[in-house]
Amino acid sequence: MKKIATALAVLALVLTGCGRPADNPSAAPQASSTIAAGPATGELTVWAMGAEGENLPNLLKDFEAANPDVKVTVTAIPWSAAHDKFTTAITAQKTPDLAMIGTTWMGEFAGLGALDPTPSSIDKNAFFPGAWGTTEVNGTSYGIPWYVETRLVYYRTDLAEKAGITTPPTDWDGLKAMAKAMQDKAGAKWGINLQPGGTGSWQTVMPFAWSNGAQLNNGDAWTFDTPQMSEAVKYYQSFFTEGISNKAPAANETAEPSFVDGSQPMFISGPWMMSAVEKVGGKGFADKYSVMAMPTRQTSASFVGGSNFGVFKNSQNKDAAWKLVQWLAQPEVQVKWYQLSTDLPSVSSAWQDPALASDTKLATFGTQLQTAVAPPSFATWEQVAARFDAEIEKVTKTGADVDASLKTVQSEAQSIGTGS
Repeated sequence: MKKIATALAVLALVLTGCGRPADNPSAAPQASSTIAAGPATGELTVWAMGAEGENLPNLLKDFEAANPDVKVTVTAIPWSAAHDKFTTAITAQKTPDLAMIGTTWMGEFAGLGALDPTPSSIDKNAFFPGAWGTTEVNGTSYGIPWYVETRLVYYRTDLAEKAGITTPPTDWDGLKAMAKAMQDKAGAKWGINLQPGGTGSWQTVMPFAWSNGAQLNNGDAWTFDTPQMSEAVKYYQSFFTEGISNKAPAANETAEPSFVDGSQPMFISGPWMMSAVEKVGGKGFADKYSVMAMPTRQTSASFVGGSNFGVFKNSQNKDAAWKLVQWLAQPEVQVKWYQLSTDLPSVSSAWQDPALASDTKLATFGTQLQTAVAPPSFATWEQVAARFDAEIEKVTKTGADVDASLKTVQSEAQSIGTGS
């Protein structure tokens, strides 16, 4: 969501070292089988970042009311300072009881032995599968997905109609044909606004790769140089080589103005962009656009982001901490959090609430979350992603050979390793 865009710039700060639990490196983590019955008691310290850290105390008033013998203290941390604050606290063994944790930090923090495994009494099936996967490191879950976001194709319905398209496409060929028709028949300068490499571009490229059956890894081995990945990247490249997408956008260009003026009537982004384009477009603009699922090759897939909530091993009040985590996963609590923050629920049943189900655009995001995918929870992922982004930029801007670029990424990824 809107917070994720800010968080992405910070995620590059993730350290690449990945240790093992200090007490017994070879032992598999053991999760508590259940969370004890009865209300939470005692004191809890919670860390949360950005706007979430500012809004969370308002939500937790309900938890304290339901558990009158517990006191929860929330510390709001700027995203820019969060990673260093966490790693310093882990080293000093002075962590909070529980915290909001960026999804790409899970592998690092779990590898350092800092996180408590998720009790088996928390039902993984309540969450979107891709979101739950962000909590898992080497087959063990550490916490829950707290809120989620995914990406869809935004498109101008009025211009699509002018281009002769009344039903949104569902496959790769249809998406390209629609983008081309936006240029040829609706007067758009560019058919679709795609990111030509650079930081975070993997989040737009990988949905096409995942839809084609590609994977980023097979166990501990990176898998960038596969036929499925090659076909997807060549498809992505074709938008630039065929002049459908702009390979040289202005620095710091945003999608909203060109979407509203019709010069770039399609783009791929998350749910936070609905309010952004409507603000720029003004009254009535909400009726001029819609969103559609990512196009299908073998399946329709997209990127899943968001943040998790986990309990630290050093907590002196783990039972109460896990009670709070479990409470955050209740559907009605997830809906109230959405109403407070606009963060989308990670619990799939929460999407049945009228607050979300009545909005057809928002409901489309909920449908896409069923097949959204996260990158592997390797401590080195941010390093590897940066190399992938750099090669994508060569592919889109200079027409570099896709297979050669993917072999370069594969070689660099193997050198970097997985940190496990």
